[in-house]
Amino acid sequence: MTTGRPPVVRRAPGKLFVAGEYAVVEPGNPAVLVAVDRYVTATVTEPAGTGTAVSSDLLAAPVRWLRRGDRLDPVGVEDADRARRELAHVLAALRTVTRLLVEHGRPAPELDIAISSELHQDGVKFGLGSSGAVTVATVAAVAAHCGLTLSAEERYRLALLASAELDPKGSGGDLAASTWGGWIAYRAPDRAAVLDLVRRRGVAGALAEPWPGFEVRRLPPPPGVALEVGWTGTPASTTELVSGLHRRAWRGTPPHRRFVAASADLVRAAADALEHGDRPALLDSVRRARRELARLDEEAGLGVFTPALTALCDTAEAVGGAAKPSGAGGGDCGIALLEVPDTRTAPEAPEAPGARATPDTRATPDAPGTRTAPGPAASHNSHAGATGASPDIDHLRERWAAAGVRPLDLRPATEGNEE
Repeated sequence: MTTGRPPVVRRAPGKLFVAGEYAVVEPGNPAVLVAVDRYVTATVTEPAGTGTAVSSDLLAAPVRWLRRGDRLDPVGVEDADRARRELAHVLAALRTVTRLLVEHGRPAPELDIAISSELHQDGVKFGLGSSGAVTVATVAAVAAHCGLTLSAEERYRLALLASAELDPKGSGGDLAASTWGGWIAYRAPDRAAVLDLVRRRGVAGALAEPWPGFEVRRLPPPPGVALEVGWTGTPASTTELVSGLHRRAWRGTPPHRRFVAASADLVRAAADALEHGDRPALLDSVRRARRELARLDEEAGLGVFTPALTALCDTAEAVGGAAKPSGAGGGDCGIALLEVPDTRTAPEAPEAPGARATPDTRATPDAPGTRTAPGPAASHNSHAGATGASPDIDHLRERWAAAGVRPLDLRPATEGNEE
C-alpha cells in the first residue's frame, strides 16, 4: 500500500581508525576515529511492487524480498546466498527499524531501498568502513521514511543492534564515525549486555536504557596536520582478523593485557593532543600505535602488516610523518599524518560533544545535515588549517605510488549522518 510519501535520501561517511584498533573491541576501551568524505547513500521510496526491492551498485539488478514472519526471503534470483551476503547489512538495518515500528504498534513497512557507494571501486572495497556506513545510512533513511524522529545516538544504537545481529564482536566504531562525523573519541558498549537488554526489553527499551561501556565525544580537528591515506589494493576482512584474535590462546594472556593497557594509554594521549592542538604529541601517539600493532602482530600472528602496509608506513616516517594501518590491517588502507604550515588565524572551537550512554546526557545535538547527493572526490587531502600540498606530501605520494600504494584523494568529513 502506498502512502504518498516522498523519497527519503540519507548518506553516511566512511571512516578511518587513527588509534585503538583491536583493543576497542573490548567494552569500554577507547579509540580515536575520523570520518572521511566518501559516502554511502541510501534512498528509500514507495514500493514499486509487492514486498521490498533492494538495489545496490554491488549487484547487477534489484532483488525483491518478501516478508515471511520475521524473515525476508528473496524471490526471483538465481543466487540467493550472494544476495543475502551482499545485502546483509541493509537487511539487518531494515529488520531492526521494523522491529521498533512493530513495538510501537506500527505495521512492518513495504518500501524500496537503493544503495550507492563511493567506498569501493568496481566492487573492490577500500577498507573505509562501508559496512558501517551502509548500516547507518539505511537505518536513517528507513526510519525517516516511516516517520520516526530519531536523535543521532538513537540512530547509532539502532545501527549497532543491526550490526551486532551479524557480528557481535564488532566494536561499532565505524558506526559512530558515520553517525557523528569529524574526529571522535569512542568507547564500545558491552554488546552481549546490549543484546540481552534487547531480549528483555525490546528495541525501544534498549534505546532508553544506559549501555555499559559506551561513550562518544567529538574532538577538534588537528591544526596544521595533513591526513594522507594510502590504499594497498588488497581488500581485507576485519571480521575474520578480529575473530582470529578471539580464537587465539594469546587473548587473555599477560601480553594481551599489556597490549590493551598500552593501547588505552596511547589513545588517551592522541585524544589529549587533538584537544590541545599538540601536533608533535599527536604524531608521537600514531607512531606508538604502529609499534603496538606490530608487537600484537608478532605475538598473535594475525598478519596485520603486509609488505604494502609496511612500505606505506616506512615511507611516511622517512619524510617526517607518522603512519600506521587503519583498522585491522591485512590490506586495505593505511594513514599518514604530516605536519604542514598552519595558516589559520585562530584555533577552531571543537564541535558540540557527542552523546554518552546515560539518560541524563542523551540531549546531545545531532550532527548537522549533509548533502543528499555524493559530490566529486576532493582534489587534495585535508591539511587541517593549511592550504595546498607541501613538498613532503608530494614526495610521499610519489613514493607510495612507486611502492604500489595508491594515494586516495579524500578529506575528513566534518558532518556525519543527517537526521
